[in-house]
Amino acid sequence: MIQQLRNEAHRFGINHHRNRRSKDSLGTSLDEIQGIGAKTVDKLITHFGSVKRVMEASETELSNLVGKAKAQIILKKK
Repeated sequence: MIQQLRNEAHRFGINHHRNRRSKDSLGTSLDEIQGIGAKTVDKLITHFGSVKRVMEASETELSNLVGKAKAQIILKKK
């Protein structure tokens, strides 16, 4: 009985750690930009297709999509 409790505790801990590690690896460099939220990141990725293409976009393209203030924040991180 005690061995089963121990095994269950270890299984829970290992699954929790794997889930956190997987969640962290799914992020993009856009997630790290302060002032740019998850919805904005989703909108940018959906429109441009990749982080690389977001970073290569011009200020006008970004401004039309997310607004001038957020476009300037993104451009500072290039």
